[in-house]
Amino acid sequence: MTLRHLETEQQNAASARLDTKSAVEIARIINEEDKKVATAVEAALPQIALAIDAIAEAIRKGGRLIYVGAGTSGRMAALDAAECPPTFSTDPRTIQYVIAGGKKALDEASEVNEDSRTQGQHDMARRKPNEKDIVVGITASGRTPYTVAAVEYARSQGAKTVAVVSNPHSELGRTSDIEIVTEVGPEVLSGSTRMKAGTAQKMVLNMLSTGAMARLGYIYGNLMVKVDARNQKLMQRSLRMVEQAAGVDRATAEQALTAAKNQIPVALIMLKTGVKRAEAVRRLKRAQGNVRKAIEEAANEANTATSHE
Repeated sequence: MTLRHLETEQQNAASARLDTKSAVEIARIINEEDKKVATAVEAALPQIALAIDAIAEAIRKGGRLIYVGAGTSGRMAALDAAECPPTFSTDPRTIQYVIAGGKKALDEASEVNEDSRTQGQHDMARRKPNEKDIVVGITASGRTPYTVAAVEYARSQGAKTVAVVSNPHSELGRTSDIEIVTEVGPEVLSGSTRMKAGTAQKMVLNMLSTGAMARLGYIYGNLMVKVDARNQKLMQRSLRMVEQAAGVDRATAEQALTAAKNQIPVALIMLKTGVKRAEAVRRLKRAQGNVRKAIEEAANEANTATSHE
């Protein structure tokens, strides 16, 4: 499909004569169009769910999640990948990004690089994708040569692949195992896919990473208990989470966190099961980092032991 025929490249009647509008009228038009994004994402929830489970399974088996994109799509990829280690304490190597033009493309436009299939394949090849990995290609048009070639290469090496696009029947969709289509329609500023399409991408990537971490048990309830608390705000948040999750007062939470060397999951296991730190660490490792599973297995073992007495 040529660029001129894509939905995201059409003119939007709602924003006609945008340059003649007042500031509040411009803001209102953009806001009304942005309201359509959540609906577009909602329509893709079944495919998003498939991708969440595939990502969780890849990471569970020691594989990586590798995002790839160009321009706005690449920057969205970089943002989500960068925020996973501090939020979930994941190894930076577990969730990665590949962007056309390299890291300098985060600061300045490098859109010329998105036309190179050779560069896309080369950049992905450097990550050595394999059958354990999952690669998520992100492009509003679904036809960006750099991204398509990168995903094609990853798939040829056995990696599972996902397409995140805003146009149906895309080239990237055809070359991927799972296709997530968020049909946001024409942009307020014709062809400026940093707007609704970019917002949809951010929403989808939030779901993919957060959903996968939830499936892996890297959160507890709706608390990000694996947050890397490196400043005062996060330390205070950590204390609050221990209080809430364990149902204890602040002094008890502080004592448990200190004993657990500021590791919230370890503190929770200790508080909820009565085991010492070394045992809590062992149980968390045995549960592959799944906090709830570690707590439940410890509780079950304690109940079994009590029933045999």
